[in-house]
Amino acid sequence: MVEQSSAYGLWGLAIINSAIFILFALSFFKPRTGRDWRSFGAFSAFLVALFAEMYGFPLTIYLFSGWLQSRYPGVDWLSHDAGHLLEMMFGWRLNPHFGPFHVLSFFLIGGGFVLIATAWRVLYEAQRHNRLATGGPYASVRHPQYVGFILVMAGFLVQWPTLLTLAIFPVLVGMYVRLSFIEEREARKEFGEAYDRYAARVPAFFPHVARLFGSAGKRGAP
Repeated sequence: MVEQSSAYGLWGLAIINSAIFILFALSFFKPRTGRDWRSFGAFSAFLVALFAEMYGFPLTIYLFSGWLQSRYPGVDWLSHDAGHLLEMMFGWRLNPHFGPFHVLSFFLIGGGFVLIATAWRVLYEAQRHNRLATGGPYASVRHPQYVGFILVMAGFLVQWPTLLTLAIFPVLVGMYVRLSFIEEREARKEFGEAYDRYAARVPAFFPHVARLFGSAGKRGAP
């Protein structure tokens, strides 16, 4: 691989990208309660940590530089492309932005943001009419917005894995699970047996795959 100059120390780009994605997520999520802001703040911290390594200082590559250089001597590990570690380590020698892991990350990130936005519209209408949200994504999982945030973070991890974001990711997943328990207790107080019936029918985070394909088949049938 042709050696390239260092692509780091670009703190302005780190700040700009963090701001863009945080504001983009904010436009979808629209936090209202203190709990919403805490969950969104944790997600924002993940993005800041990611872009700080992507454009500022490559801590992960620095710490593993000796092992990476000895194992993959043909790679310039100070180039921006080399930050796509999975493409580099699995031998993808073309533009990493078109590599399999990078393409997969687009689907995860895009799907996560779409899920957050779609779920918010359903939840907003339900709250406005003081009813339980059960339509749209809520027909498949009980916490689609948290699933959306997890998909976005997983997409960024696939695209640009770092030690710090890998450490933050399980902490955030645990936080979202804990918040979901709190929200369900509140929903049971407000909706009673209606929520119990809904919870018995719809899983919390992982949709029933067979049911999803069955619904798609019914929509496509004449």
